[in-house]
Amino acid sequence: MLAVAVLAAGKGTRMKSALPKVLQPLAGSTLVERVLASARQLKPERRLLIVGHQAERVEEQLGASGELEFVLQDPQNGTGHAVQQLLPVLENFDGELLVLNGDVPLLRPETVESLVQRHRSSNADVTLLTARLDDPTGYGRVFADENGRVSGIVEHRDCSEEQRSNNLTNAGIYCFNWGRLAAVLPQLSTDNDQGELYLTDTVGMLYDAVHFEVSDPAEVNGINNRKQLAQCEALLQERLRDHWMDQGVTFVDPCSCTLSEDCNFGRDVLIEPQTHLRGNCQIGDNCRLGPGSLIEDAKLGVSVEVVHSVVRGAVVGDAVSIGPFAHLRPAAEIGKGCRIGNFVEVKKSRLGDGSKVNHLSYIGDAQLGEQVNVGAGTITANYDGVRKHQTVVGDHSKTGANSVLVAPVTIGSKVTIGAGSTITKDVPDGALAIGRSKQMTKEGWADRSV
Repeated sequence: MLAVAVLAAGKGTRMKSALPKVLQPLAGSTLVERVLASARQLKPERRLLIVGHQAERVEEQLGASGELEFVLQDPQNGTGHAVQQLLPVLENFDGELLVLNGDVPLLRPETVESLVQRHRSSNADVTLLTARLDDPTGYGRVFADENGRVSGIVEHRDCSEEQRSNNLTNAGIYCFNWGRLAAVLPQLSTDNDQGELYLTDTVGMLYDAVHFEVSDPAEVNGINNRKQLAQCEALLQERLRDHWMDQGVTFVDPCSCTLSEDCNFGRDVLIEPQTHLRGNCQIGDNCRLGPGSLIEDAKLGVSVEVVHSVVRGAVVGDAVSIGPFAHLRPAAEIGKGCRIGNFVEVKKSRLGDGSKVNHLSYIGDAQLGEQVNVGAGTITANYDGVRKHQTVVGDHSKTGANSVLVAPVTIGSKVTIGAGSTITKDVPDGALAIGRSKQMTKEGWADRSV
């Protein structure tokens, strides 16, 4: 049996944030969500989150699934003290305990799985994850033989000059035999510079310790401040872009674009510079995104073009052209072959196949049929000051420039709306509707006496 415990109680003072450190965002997910995801493929029997600082807020954000057990550490007195809180919770547990840090979000699932496999094959009391660093200054050094058996861990400040030449460092991630760990946890002492209980000290108390060296030291990068958060973001973004380039996506300027792990791309997608994708984005084959676009929680069909535009929470059909400077807001549904042009905003509306809204228009709370042509400056006036109302436009209808459709209103099929009209009443199929005041011309106006 396997239990996974994530240390997530710290304040994260150096983040200078009202948000708990483990809830800081990284490529669309929180730090602690990424840590939990790294162990998901192991299918542990128990998943425990040790919380402390703003515990209620952390539990509120992560507790909806009901899969996590929250364990309170109060006060926060070190990593050893955190794991001591599991003694009553895992009193009858017989198996392994994997301990992860809530602020180390770049661990690959393969690395975590390999650590557990190494622990099981060695039958050790504890297996610790290690990393070789080009500059190990400040890190505890791990001393081990050629078979990976650990003889000791020495903190940097306590190392001799010879010991400091060893660049094998402790990553602070462990897989324990829980029964053997539980026996030594009560023996931890606060006799150290910080006056805290260190989980590291248990390694020396246990009889048999081995280590597993991570192949990429960047995986164990911890986050204590905004600079380190940015560095991890850059590393994660590079991973994501490399993955999708291997899958047939082209980035014209990779470093200028960012992705979420929940994004999914078809083949031959072209992503122009300064384009950013957030949340759950599903992008079809042969799409061209950008330059200068933001796409969030959106689904795009095949051969969609988005130029200098924002697409949020929208569903877009095949062969649609969007932009420049268009804004598709949540619950916008755009049919196949539509055109959403310059300075057009669409919100909670559905456009049928082949419809066009080319210039300077707002379409809100509307249902447009197929092959509708919306003239420049057309507005659906959907709000009466209290409630939103719907506009319905039938197939093959067209509005003249600078039209206002005052909802609730239904426009039939093959209707023509005269330019400059304000339409407040329903219009039947095939009709011409003109709703503007009669033009008045007064000749000689400029010559009138003042």
